[in-house]
Amino acid sequence: MKLLPLNKLGARETSPGVVDFGLFLPWVSANDGNRLWVKVIHERDQFLQDIQPVMVELNYSPDPEYGDYWSVQIDIANYPKPHPKAAWGTPGRYVYRYCLKNPNVPDMIDWIIDPFSREFGVGKLSAFTLGYEPYIWSGNETVWKTPVLNELVMYELMINEFGGDIGRTIALMDYLADLGINCMEVMPVSNVANAVDWGFLPIGYFGVDERFGKRKDFQLFIDSAHQRNISVILDSVYGHTSDNFPYSYVYRQLAYHENPFMGPFAKDYFGESTDFNRAFTRDFYFTVNNHWLDCYHVDGFRYDCVPNYWDGPLGAGYANLTYETYQTVKSKQAETGHWQRFFAQGTINLIQCAEQLEGPAEILRATYSNCTWQNETFGSAQSVAHGNRSELYNLGLMFGLFGYPENVISNNDNLKKAGLQYIENHDHSRFVCNFRTTFPGDELLGEGDRSLWYKVQPYLIGILTAKGIPMLWQGQEFGENYYVPDQGMGRVLMYRPVRWDYFYDPVGKSVISLVRRLIKVRQNPQFCNGDHFFYNDYDRYQSRNVLLFSRSHGNNFSLVALNFGDLDQNVSFYFPVSGDYREELHGVDNLNGVIGGQELQLVIPSNYGRIWSLTT
Repeated sequence: MKLLPLNKLGARETSPGVVDFGLFLPWVSANDGNRLWVKVIHERDQFLQDIQPVMVELNYSPDPEYGDYWSVQIDIANYPKPHPKAAWGTPGRYVYRYCLKNPNVPDMIDWIIDPFSREFGVGKLSAFTLGYEPYIWSGNETVWKTPVLNELVMYELMINEFGGDIGRTIALMDYLADLGINCMEVMPVSNVANAVDWGFLPIGYFGVDERFGKRKDFQLFIDSAHQRNISVILDSVYGHTSDNFPYSYVYRQLAYHENPFMGPFAKDYFGESTDFNRAFTRDFYFTVNNHWLDCYHVDGFRYDCVPNYWDGPLGAGYANLTYETYQTVKSKQAETGHWQRFFAQGTINLIQCAEQLEGPAEILRATYSNCTWQNETFGSAQSVAHGNRSELYNLGLMFGLFGYPENVISNNDNLKKAGLQYIENHDHSRFVCNFRTTFPGDELLGEGDRSLWYKVQPYLIGILTAKGIPMLWQGQEFGENYYVPDQGMGRVLMYRPVRWDYFYDPVGKSVISLVRRLIKVRQNPQFCNGDHFFYNDYDRYQSRNVLLFSRSHGNNFSLVALNFGDLDQNVSFYFPVSGDYREELHGVDNLNGVIGGQELQLVIPSNYGRIWSLTT
């Protein structure tokens, strides 16, 4: 893969008041009678009927490597104003779009988004800022280190639902740091056409959607996170796009039978499929990754819907992209500055997280992804919540990530690996909905019964003490209870803001108190780095809705006992090591003078659990 020459693409102010526009438009040549224009207007004027955009024709000059290239330079400071009252020529944001005239298409093809735009306007408008001053990063960026994989505690959020916008989300980062979060998984910030949207049908990739904020706002967002020891990974959508994405839209309007960027590839589940058989497509997304790592200092990516571009470990798609991205970071080891965030203690801590729900263990074994979403823990937990006691066996295995690699050596690169552990994420209803959900007239308005919050407790204890990387979904820590339909556009177009008032009510106080304790417990080495052992005994444990597992690392040992039923349970257990055991959740029911190998009766409270850790 190669990096596209961004220095000649998109809109760039190359000298004061002078803006260069550049665009690769493969298979669209002036030699075939095509003509291309850019329409530009100051953002303040865009809704005024007497002020029309300036329309300037681009020049055609083939690029030796990528072919059909269009460009033009506009001296905005000296270009005639379109109207005496226009803001044209003054500093600030300008919005623009391209339009194409093809001799075989009767009408002008308008509303072509710039695929290389670094900023965006309303809807399907690209943007640039005249007089843009680059963000000045804090001194912390030269010393910040991305956390190692096993120490991650993730928090998935959508900026507009979590905080409203970038600024208010930054204001909440102290809360996340205090909670014990050290990695934010941020849902897509790339440009989409809708004002309310999850962001999984992108139309632009090289900047932040205007509904969240501007370029410098998001750089401040990441700088602020790093200052609080929180890493940031972006949810990135590369296997499919919106039909308004320019490399889909233009060629459909031209009625071409083939496309130099889009086309069938792998599974093609959603949206307009990107074709990773095309070198231009591969280079485009490789360049997107590099841009976010370099310009925005992100710590990695959560790759959405990997099956859409997974063509095997030696394929042209997903495996190739994660390999090349890793190697790019690796090549920066001798550099100073922000790239050093990835290098510590002989490891490269770039986070590449797959959403490969069809083969999560395989994606860890076969690619440079070092972590992955996996719905096996989630699915087993959901089955247990629905009363399927036999599923406790699978849940016990998945709390230990049975069958998942912990370490893979590939091309002499030693890669740590881990699966994520969660019971909630943006794709699904809140976990309390499994116990009872009410629907006040419309499925989209459904809510889980928060009075049953206590039933969620053993599942929370499980994922936050299990092997792997625990992940919380925004508001989960104080009992958020939205229902999300399995199908339909209402899933993605419904605005579900975090209800911060829940933080203060009795349910919220109880849940967040538990989560805070668990995250503190997780900082012990047996939970970050330790082995997992599942005590699989149906008659003794699972038949009573009880699940036991231990975490151990060196001389550190903890027993986690979970009760998913409505009755307290008294079960027997043989601790392997003699000593005193402290109960971590409340400091009661401590076990002193335990003799290793001797049977002991343990009381596990209903819909809850206990964590006993060896102290002596």
